[in-house]
Amino acid sequence: MRPTHLLAAALLTFAGPAFAAATVDKVVVHGLNNELMRQNVELALSINNESGKRLGESRLEFLLREAQAEAREALEPFGYYSPEISVDAPRNGGDNDHLTVTLTIRLGDPVRVRQSNLKIEGEGNDDQYLQTDLGAFRPQIGEVLDHTTYEASRNLITRRLAERGYLDADTTQRLVEVTRAEYAADIFLTWASGIRYNMGPVTFHQEQFVPGLLDKLVSWEQGSYFHQGKLDRLRQSLVALDYFSAIDITPDPERAEGREVPIDVELTLAPRSIYTVGLSYGTDSGAGVRLGLERRYINSRGHKLLFDLNYAETRKTLSTIYRVPAFKWLDGWYTGALQANDEQTDYIDINNAKLILSRSGQINEQWNVVASANALRERWRYGNASTEFLTDYQYATLVYPEVRGEYVGVDDRLFPRRGVSGNLSLRGGVEGAGSDASFGQAHLNARWFLSPTDSSRLLLRGELGHTFTDELVGMPPSLRFFAGGDRSIRGYAWREVGPRILDDYAVGAKNVVTASVEYEHYLNGGPWGAAVFVDTGSAFDSKPDLHTGIGIGARWRSPVGPVRIDVAHGLNDPDSSFQIYLNIGADL
Repeated sequence: MRPTHLLAAALLTFAGPAFAAATVDKVVVHGLNNELMRQNVELALSINNESGKRLGESRLEFLLREAQAEAREALEPFGYYSPEISVDAPRNGGDNDHLTVTLTIRLGDPVRVRQSNLKIEGEGNDDQYLQTDLGAFRPQIGEVLDHTTYEASRNLITRRLAERGYLDADTTQRLVEVTRAEYAADIFLTWASGIRYNMGPVTFHQEQFVPGLLDKLVSWEQGSYFHQGKLDRLRQSLVALDYFSAIDITPDPERAEGREVPIDVELTLAPRSIYTVGLSYGTDSGAGVRLGLERRYINSRGHKLLFDLNYAETRKTLSTIYRVPAFKWLDGWYTGALQANDEQTDYIDINNAKLILSRSGQINEQWNVVASANALRERWRYGNASTEFLTDYQYATLVYPEVRGEYVGVDDRLFPRRGVSGNLSLRGGVEGAGSDASFGQAHLNARWFLSPTDSSRLLLRGELGHTFTDELVGMPPSLRFFAGGDRSIRGYAWREVGPRILDDYAVGAKNVVTASVEYEHYLNGGPWGAAVFVDTGSAFDSKPDLHTGIGIGARWRSPVGPVRIDVAHGLNDPDSSFQIYLNIGADL
């Protein structure tokens, strides 16, 4: 239908007797299967704002006439410039009439891109990355003129110019010509890039740390090409230090000398001290209290100090950690830590002290590596609930190096839906070189996240561990493998699965293997969901004795991280009790 015919039809629709006053109960839109289109039309209709109000005849006639124009304009961003729209508001008669207004829309043919004239003038014309972006610009010739897609592509190139150092870039031509009669659109876009700047001097605006300390975080050479990614890496390094509550990194081309643009880094210090007080309860540890003190910076060199005490009925730990920032070779820390642990349960009595000297480093956004030297002294014996001990105290002293690599390649670290994460630890000691026994150990954990639908998540988890030694009896429990518990095989208590003394007391094993499959579904894609899962595995010396647990769970994506409550039952012992688990935070 031609536009003139549409206008005539609209005039005929509202010709005739004037409307009396009436109340609009609701507005219904028919003919749109696309939910975004429908919502955009409904938001554009002024008459929706008058729902439930009694309207005079002149106001009602005006809103009904405007509805066509408003609906048509709301459809243009989706490429539909000539839809057929009819407005129907049948009357019931009487002075207190109530109306249901119905818009029936027939979209017709969309406007498609006929010509796309895109240019970058200046030095940016020779930039191969920008030319690649121009080639990927959408909508392309022959595609529907979707304005959301068009704006996203235009903004991408504008942002990419700034990211690559063309800080004076500007759009000199921005035109979309629509020929309605031919259902065609011609795009004309031109950017003037200006010069490409280089990285100039960096100035850190802060007074807490010695001058030049933070300069070591600057990973680029002055005079190299400007790129926003370099500034982003600097920001990540500053955030990882945890010294500052606000970080503002700003290039200032107005103060550029030649092509070198200076970089100003405004830093706001965070509170020096963090105090932690909390209560805890675990089925394996009992009730307890946790106290902590962290000094974010104790001197002008940026050193950190951390004390942490976890005092529970059956398990007590005390940690003292001193950290020195390692700026020059990978972002990380030099760390000295002293840990003391005491565990008194129905079946085991353990005391140990451990000295750790380590160097951590972030290789890239996904990989973090920790290399450490460890000295462990441990005492243990096995017993029962009546405090009758089955063995005398055993002692072990081990000095060993360890390397731990952590990989996180997921789409969202707080609530991952796709990707892989994992960690691998390698450690070993030699008898006579500070250790009572020779051993080697490898331990791998991996997690795979998938999203079959927008409202669901599939989690696959696996664990492998092996100890190379002929002297397992000399290995302390803290370096043996156990299975069972919320992060192992649900349906079994912590350390329940594995070799035992007199069938009652778990003693740990040379090997461990576990696997888990879990499916989560979230109601309407919202924060609440439910889960079903099956876990299996074993801790063993020679041959695995697989134990399997099944269960269900509730899920809540809270503002501070995922909350998981699971109820599980072990299948290997039908008479065993159900196990309940509570976890908070991302399971990476």
